[in-house]
Amino acid sequence: MSASIDYNKYEAVIGLEVHAQLLTESKLFSSDSAAFGGLPNTHISPVTLGHPGTLPFLNRKAVELAIRLGFACHCEIERENFFARKNYFYPDLPKGYQISQHTAPICIGGHVPVVTDAGARDVRLNRIHLEEDAGKSLHDQDPDNTMVDYNRAGVPLVEIVTEPDIHNAEEAYAYLTELRRLVRWLDVCDGNMEEGSMRCDANISIRLKGESRLGTKVEVKNMNSIRNVKRAIENEIRRQIELVESGERVVQETRSFDASNGSSFPLRSKEEANDYRYFPEPDLAPFRITTTFLEDIRASLPELPEEKTSRYIQQLGLPEYDARVICDDKATATYFEVLIAATPHHKAAANWILGPVKSWLNERNADIAAFPVPPATLADLIALIAEGKVNFSIASSRILPVMIEEPGETPLAIATALNLIQNTDAGSILPVIDEVLAKYPGKVAEFRAGKKGLIGLFVGEVMKLSGGKADPKLTNELLMKRLNS
Repeated sequence: MSASIDYNKYEAVIGLEVHAQLLTESKLFSSDSAAFGGLPNTHISPVTLGHPGTLPFLNRKAVELAIRLGFACHCEIERENFFARKNYFYPDLPKGYQISQHTAPICIGGHVPVVTDAGARDVRLNRIHLEEDAGKSLHDQDPDNTMVDYNRAGVPLVEIVTEPDIHNAEEAYAYLTELRRLVRWLDVCDGNMEEGSMRCDANISIRLKGESRLGTKVEVKNMNSIRNVKRAIENEIRRQIELVESGERVVQETRSFDASNGSSFPLRSKEEANDYRYFPEPDLAPFRITTTFLEDIRASLPELPEEKTSRYIQQLGLPEYDARVICDDKATATYFEVLIAATPHHKAAANWILGPVKSWLNERNADIAAFPVPPATLADLIALIAEGKVNFSIASSRILPVMIEEPGETPLAIATALNLIQNTDAGSILPVIDEVLAKYPGKVAEFRAGKKGLIGLFVGEVMKLSGGKADPKLTNELLMKRLNS
């Protein structure tokens, strides 16, 4: 049946809800540890467990981190805030309700910029609000019982909710990638989806292209990587189209994604907001955010990825691709900042980061914190090349490995010890050139007859005979003079 369906006549309307665990030491409403891991039920107290007579108290750092993210996402910050009780029963919510923000989210509106094959655009946000996490139910520890670990209960979260502003899986992938980069850049969340510190639910509906009315939405949960979010959205769009095309209707429900086979299955009918019976949290006083508090947070913000990318393109003259890749990771961008402060050769610096350095890191599945060569020392190596003392090939294949093994050694000392300093004396290079040309009289004739691409052969042979020490640029110039004389 699916072969006859015109999938392109439909468009998807997608909204994403991302829960990001805030990088605080303690929980949102208690002093219990918010650290990941630990033996089950060791990061708890009577407050986390909701014992009678205990009262929650607000974590100031969590509020600060939420506002940091709100500023980075161009949100309006709500000054007057309060929390609500969201009532529903889960066994991993010990109080029997969740404390969340409902009618007064701390961050309103805003957007996140994304870049896809279709170009650049902004994905609009509806809100960012604070809430506490639930615990974790373990179904595989005991054959007859479900075990509950409350360590995660009460850990502070922000929920980042988009408008229904995404129309395909590629846009969703780009949005989540950018959002994860942003929360990591700001030190708001570690963005580790595998550990559950960043989780995404997708609300998906379809409609015929040109229609304005929204279709029935389905929420898809249990996606533990950005790639699986993309797969789940693709699967759900296809499933809904095939339902409609076969004359059936899409039912509003919550589904779980099975990454092992790329399909989803129903969990429950979707609750509406009134099912949660929200009301203002009586045990927490409303809180007001002052202008001074906001100004202090804004002043502490680092240069954001998009701002840094634009600066690299406009001020340093880097290609957009180079600038974006360098700014994919805050630690890499920080290393690059120190590097370009030590060398005027900015494009060469980018080439080293995206070439030999990145290759070394990829081979070890490491981040740049593991790279042992300080930026200033790498700048010295770039200077050696700029001065014509070594070429890039020799520097990357012979000198850099020694620098990595012996970070205290200077590039010049290594090049000198290995006898790699290039020969820039025309008088000593010309005899080698003459030897090469005498060895290939036929190729010389072909070059003079118009086959100019043979210059690479001659340069390569000179480099080989000189042990890689002949200056390639000077060699090329001297060869052209000889061959054109």
